[in-house]
Amino acid sequence: MHSVVQTVTDRIIARSQASRAQYLAALDEAKNSGVHRSSLSCGNLAHGFAACKPDEKQSIKALTKANIGIVTAFNDMLSAHQPYETYPDLLKKACNEVGSVAQVAAGVPAMCDGVTQGQPGMELSLLSREVIAMSTAVGLSHNMFDGALLLGICDKIVPGLLIGALSFGHLPMLFVPAGPMKSGIPNKEKARIRQQFAQGKVDRNALLEAESASYHSAGTCTFYGTANSNQLMLEVMGLQLPGSSFVNPDDPLREELNKTAAKQVCRLTQMGTQYTPIGEVVNEKSIVNGIVALLATGGSTNLTMHIVAAARAAGIIVNWDDFSELSDAVPLIARVYPNGHADINHFHAAGGMAFLVRELLDAGLLHEDVNTVAGYGLRKYTQEPRLIDGELTWVDGQVDSLDAEVLTKVSEPFQANGGLKLLKGNLGRAVIKVSAVQEQHRIVEAPAVVIDDQNKLDAIFKAGELDKDCVVVVKGQGPKAVGMPELHKLTPILGTLQDRGFKVALLTDGRMSGASGKVPAAIHLTPEALDGGLIAKVQNGDMIRVDAKTGELTLLVSEPEIAAREPEKVDLRSTSYGMGRELFGALRSNLSSPETGARCTSAIDENY
Repeated sequence: MHSVVQTVTDRIIARSQASRAQYLAALDEAKNSGVHRSSLSCGNLAHGFAACKPDEKQSIKALTKANIGIVTAFNDMLSAHQPYETYPDLLKKACNEVGSVAQVAAGVPAMCDGVTQGQPGMELSLLSREVIAMSTAVGLSHNMFDGALLLGICDKIVPGLLIGALSFGHLPMLFVPAGPMKSGIPNKEKARIRQQFAQGKVDRNALLEAESASYHSAGTCTFYGTANSNQLMLEVMGLQLPGSSFVNPDDPLREELNKTAAKQVCRLTQMGTQYTPIGEVVNEKSIVNGIVALLATGGSTNLTMHIVAAARAAGIIVNWDDFSELSDAVPLIARVYPNGHADINHFHAAGGMAFLVRELLDAGLLHEDVNTVAGYGLRKYTQEPRLIDGELTWVDGQVDSLDAEVLTKVSEPFQANGGLKLLKGNLGRAVIKVSAVQEQHRIVEAPAVVIDDQNKLDAIFKAGELDKDCVVVVKGQGPKAVGMPELHKLTPILGTLQDRGFKVALLTDGRMSGASGKVPAAIHLTPEALDGGLIAKVQNGDMIRVDAKTGELTLLVSEPEIAAREPEKVDLRSTSYGMGRELFGALRSNLSSPETGARCTSAIDENY
């Protein structure tokens, strides 16, 4: 093992000793109690299978066949999740073929950040993760199931499913992806037209035409944002079948992978031959594996919150220092937009997950000695699925990249360190995604332009007041203030300023999209303004230094002057959608720092 990876792993194990032991003790107690539905009364059990077919009722009553719960995030507004409409029937049939039964246990909400970007609904986005976690736990709470299949892909949905699932860690569970849509217009072209629209050079019709040519069919968006980062992380953590993440929805291979996933989870139950509960698949080593893969590919900054929260649901304590130390040791070996010109389909075609895992394993950057849903050992994930004469089989993946501009070897990296960097200074701690930021833009020292709402920047830009070096400071955007919305609406304006030759950066206690790109963005700042963060005292014209090379984040104002200032009051806005305001306020009041895993799932925690 690479010495840094081993050191960080050992530190996480030591730090988590008490909480992980408590989690595993509860897991053992739960799994040793046998088939849970055997403890149900006749009335309870009759309710549980009342709508089943006669043969399925008999199987559930007999307590000798597995009953698999399906938790689905299907809706047909979200392109990535639209294919899930037909999955339950397919998965049930596959379970039946191996003598088991499956029931839909729950449906969970699945909002699309792409629809809510820049809209009031975005304030519910991070909070939706907690709702999804609770919904997953509710669905699995009936003591009817021996395992579960989790159907989710995007943004907060996968983390929510994972957090909820880990509260039933004695059950084997397997994520079932649906795959990305096929490539549309290049993402770089889409970004160019967005900037032209922000500059007033093209009209709304041209913008909509470009967006529609990019987001054009069922499947996950093709850029390397949070959705595809989720899929890559799940696979490297051993929670999906090898090579299943990026197979298109209409590929015949996709259906066979789905069937195999259903059959495999049956084998992983206590009634099967390979009992492997999810609480043992997710351990300190698999968490480190997920972080390493994220860093090696320049994945979404959102995962710096979600991995922390999911790890804590399994009794594992991870922090940003772990991310930072690993990032200094892990080379960047993938370039997928916004880190390069290619999309996720190009990544898959160049060698994809099998190539990535092999390179990182051979360099000692991943732990091989882990449980996975495909069996023991991560080396299985250096294989990729193929349909040969109509039969699904796994073959050795690419040893050499088929496109060296998209995937490269550890020995010839795109850059020596990972795609993320921890920033620290008198302003607090923040994360920055550097994989898409060119070297000459990684250090910005400039006067602050302060706003408390991303929608205010457009007017300042159109008035010509941003034609200068600047650090745009968006305060009052943290989880406790407004639910920590993504601020992707700022990207075209900031990108335009950078293209004009100005030194520009973003600083916020909110979030940037998982597709944050060429403009340096110090995000997830903690403590947030509402929690006494120094960002609340930043004023227009204050000099700020954002240094993505050294990790410095400094307000260049004297300590006496800072002490004399009163923090500006944070506007506790709520979503504008009427009846949602009280719910929003209740959830928001329980959110904590993103660095400690902003989460309000204490009710779930009580299970383990």
